[in-house]
Amino acid sequence: MSSNDLFSVKGKIVVVTGGGKGIGRMISEGFVKAGAAKVYISSRDQKSLQQSADEMNKLPGVSGNPCVAIAADLSKADGVKSLVAEIEKREKHVNVLVNNSGNNWGQSYDEYPEAAWDRVLGLNLKMVFLLTQKLTPLLEASLPSKEGPWEDPARIINIGSVDGIRVPALETFAYSASKAGLHHMSRVLANHLGKRGITSNTLACGPFQSKMMAATLESAGDIIVQGIPLRRIGSPEDVAGACRFLASRAGAYVNGATITLDGGSVVSSKL
Repeated sequence: MSSNDLFSVKGKIVVVTGGGKGIGRMISEGFVKAGAAKVYISSRDQKSLQQSADEMNKLPGVSGNPCVAIAADLSKADGVKSLVAEIEKREKHVNVLVNNSGNNWGQSYDEYPEAAWDRVLGLNLKMVFLLTQKLTPLLEASLPSKEGPWEDPARIINIGSVDGIRVPALETFAYSASKAGLHHMSRVLANHLGKRGITSNTLACGPFQSKMMAATLESAGDIIVQGIPLRRIGSPEDVAGACRFLASRAGAYVNGATITLDGGSVVSSKL
């Protein structure tokens, strides 16, 4: 097998939640450029989502409008169900699901509200499970057989965070708890769904340029970079490449992993 074939995602059907902005856009664009047959992106804002899809479909070397925007409020069960229903209308199977949609809530410990837990854990954890559950039949439909062995399983890639591994300096209690929960849920799914021909892995991302990180990077970007051994924040190529690896034949035997994509910030000595 050539190296191009080893890392190929050509012809695959991919779903990326939150795929129009930030890390989700980086991932979506990576799959579009790599020749995925369809890349479905979803979020609440139809206008900006469609703009992102149009931009990706006009990238050099891209033909056939592979990026498709489907607006859905993934913080609600009805939104999850509507997204799955729209994909079912268009496709007989899905090869890759990237659970990227998420939100954060920062507030002092003494004032941290109950509403933060409901909103953050709802989208970052509960709805990830619900969407994965509802899309499992389409993921299974991509397999040549139900018995295995599977050399090219279906893939679930969960976008976690280093804040689910380390103790964050910021007061984002629900966010760090939700990402730690996501990391472990991904491992649980790896065991359960691996037996059905679907792998589940997590990318624990460090700082990347995104709307969620924009204010933090603007106020403390230099300090953050100094805490990363590679002395830079993540680039689109970093997260797109990691997802391409996990979605390709090269990553077919990886199941239940939590991969830190952070330039080494988690292992960086503070002394």
